[in-house]
Amino acid sequence: MSNSTRDDDHLHDLEDGAGCTEIWEKLSEQREEAAQTTDRSQDD
Repeated sequence: MSNSTRDDDHLHDLEDGAGCTEIWEKLSEQREEAAQTTDRSQDD
């Protein structure tokens, strides 16, 4: 087994059968969270 991450790990908490809208919303939320984290770390 490899220790590398899967290409779809960022979608692990989506339900089976999720459509484009659900996937797009999830990815947008992840980007917003990452941007907020980056902004906070730059303020320090």
